[in-house]
Amino acid sequence: MIIHLKANIDKESAVKIATEMSGKLIYDENKYIIITSSKNDLIPKKYENEIDNSFIIDNDIQLSSKNYINETRKVKINNIEVGGDSQNTLMITGPCSIESKSQIEECAELLKANGLTTLRAGCFKPRTSPYSFQGLGLEGLKMLSDIRDRYGFNIISEVKDASHVDDVIEYTDIIQIGAKAMYDHGILRETGKQKKPVLLKRGFGSNLQEFVQAAEFILSEGNPNVMLCERGIRTFETKTRFTLDLCGVSFLKEYTNLPIILDTSHAMGYSYGVPDLTRACVAMGIDGLLIESHPNPSEALSDASQQLNFKEFNTMFDSLKPICKAVNRNLI
Repeated sequence: MIIHLKANIDKESAVKIATEMSGKLIYDENKYIIITSSKNDLIPKKYENEIDNSFIIDNDIQLSSKNYINETRKVKINNIEVGGDSQNTLMITGPCSIESKSQIEECAELLKANGLTTLRAGCFKPRTSPYSFQGLGLEGLKMLSDIRDRYGFNIISEVKDASHVDDVIEYTDIIQIGAKAMYDHGILRETGKQKKPVLLKRGFGSNLQEFVQAAEFILSEGNPNVMLCERGIRTFETKTRFTLDLCGVSFLKEYTNLPIILDTSHAMGYSYGVPDLTRACVAMGIDGLLIESHPNPSEALSDASQQLNFKEFNTMFDSLKPICKAVNRNLI
C-alpha cells in the first residue's frame, strides 16, 4: 500500500505515522509518502485526517507500478527529457571503456557530428575475469568530466561497488548500475538517496519481478529518476552472447511506469547483429538505446567484438531515422 500524507504534515508526524504502520517513508514532490507491505486498506482511524490519498497494490511492485502512476515517468537529464510525454528516444553511445584522452575525444566528435546528447564510457569495469582490463577509475571519470565541460554532453558511467558511488555521482549525469550489480543493495540504496538519474540494468539471470523489485529499492529511498535497461538474458542459446527479451520489454511497458532503455550491444555480443536488433527496438517505441561504439574496435581493451566502428554506427543511425518517424519518436 502507498499512502500520500497531506502537504501540511511535518516530518516528525510523518515519521510517527510511518513507524506505527511499519512503513518506509520518503519525501517526494512536496509531500511525505509511506510505503507498506500491507495489501489492505486498513488505515488507523486516528490518522485519517492526515492522509490525502492511498493506493492498494497487491504485489511488491508498488512505486513503479502503473496501478500507482498510470503513465511513464518523465526523467530529466539536465536539458533533455526521457519518458512521460516527451516522445524522445535517447541514443546513448560511446566505448565500453574509456582508454585514453584521444580515444574519448574521437567518440565525442562522433556524437557531435550526429547531434547527439549523451556519451557513455566505463571507468570502473566489473569484468568476468580478474585479468581483464579493469578500467581507468577516477582518472577516467575526470576525462569524461572534461569532455562534458567542453562539449556539453550528458555523461553516463557505471558504478561497480558502493565505495565509489560518490565519485560517479560527482562526475556524471546518469549513474549506471550494471547487470552484475543489480542485486547489490548497497549500490541500490546509495543511488536512491540522491536525485541524479539512474539507469538500472537487468541481471542476465534475473526474471522481470526481480528486476523491477531492484528498481523499487532505489525508488523507495526517494529517487524517482530511474530508468530500466534490458540488456539480454542468458538462455540455452550459445550462438549469441545473450537473448534480448523483447517480450519482457512489452511487459515492462504495459505494467510499469519507468522509462525503458535497450542495450543491443551486450545482448548480441557481436557487432554484426547490433543494427538489426536496434532497428527492432526503435520500432517498439522505447525510450532509449545504449549502443557501444569505438574508433577502432579491434584494438579495444574490453568487449571488442560488440562495438561498432564509426562507419557502422553512422550507417545504423541513418537507418533508424525513418523508423523513428514512423512511430512518432525523436532520436536525440
